[in-house]
Amino acid sequence: MRSEHQTMPEPLETLGLGPTQTALYAAVLRLHRATSSELAAAMDDPVEKVGRELDDLVRLGVVDEESGEYLARHPAAALGRLIAERLDRLAEESRRIDSALGSIRGLIRDYDAGRDYQSGPFPVELVSGADVLYESVVGMAVQAPPMTLLSAIPDERTMIDFARKYADTWINAQRQGLLLVRVVIPVGTLVLPGVRDQLTRMIEAGGQVRTLDQVPSWFVAAGPDAAGLPALWGGNLPDHAYNFYLMRTPIVVGMLHSLFDELWGRAMPLPWLPSGREGGGMVQVLRLAAQGMCDESIARHLGVSVRTVRARFADAMSELGAQSRFHAGVEAARRGWLRQ
Repeated sequence: MRSEHQTMPEPLETLGLGPTQTALYAAVLRLHRATSSELAAAMDDPVEKVGRELDDLVRLGVVDEESGEYLARHPAAALGRLIAERLDRLAEESRRIDSALGSIRGLIRDYDAGRDYQSGPFPVELVSGADVLYESVVGMAVQAPPMTLLSAIPDERTMIDFARKYADTWINAQRQGLLLVRVVIPVGTLVLPGVRDQLTRMIEAGGQVRTLDQVPSWFVAAGPDAAGLPALWGGNLPDHAYNFYLMRTPIVVGMLHSLFDELWGRAMPLPWLPSGREGGGMVQVLRLAAQGMCDESIARHLGVSVRTVRARFADAMSELGAQSRFHAGVEAARRGWLRQ
């Protein structure tokens, strides 16, 4: 009898059932309803020991006790509850780890600031021309894809130039899995010719856009190492012939990341997104995956790389607090993301 109990699957131990409890649970399932004495005989163990283990199974919610008899609950319901509790603990642990990582990033910025202070003048390069600006961003992304690009655009002239001449460059780079773009723009620029269409295409390629009544200045932060600043803070690019300063200094990049996060937190999603929701690229891959499509099929359907598809899945899992793609799909459905 005991050798049969030992074949019970070990994975139940991850749900809080020890080896003895797992074997006892199997015995309860087979007998369905039994007294502690009958279960002790089936287990070939003392009644007192079996009674203690039964109390633990009742506490865990996988067995019920009625008038001195122990009745097994349906495994799908009983173990499903334990699995849900385990997922909740894992999610909380993941949040604590994310918080720790956030603290580490702050310490790294402090370390870089001290190193920059000791090493002398910051390296600064004067760059000229809109073509050079947009091509250099893609060039940096090619060296370390996918590169996160944060950008603040404060004026109509820059937005018009971007929509007419340069948006396609960043959109194509996103589709190739080179860039992950996040942009803050003035809400008043949304009515400019071509801007809405290009922003929609950017979002469909995986970008994120939010608006403010007023953006304080133009700047970009390209990955963790490079930043672009205007000739005069508070200014724009066209008024200075697209001359800007390129700085490869962690303390400056970290400062701009913090500023961008502050602006992003106060900004609003584009008004034409469904339910005010952003991240259209994440929603697209979740909807297609819900239809049974694999990564390669989704990539072909959207005209993007497989790497971009997987990056969007990762973004969706982070946004939804999910531990797996399946969990992300369930949560997305619950929030109504999968409705067309």
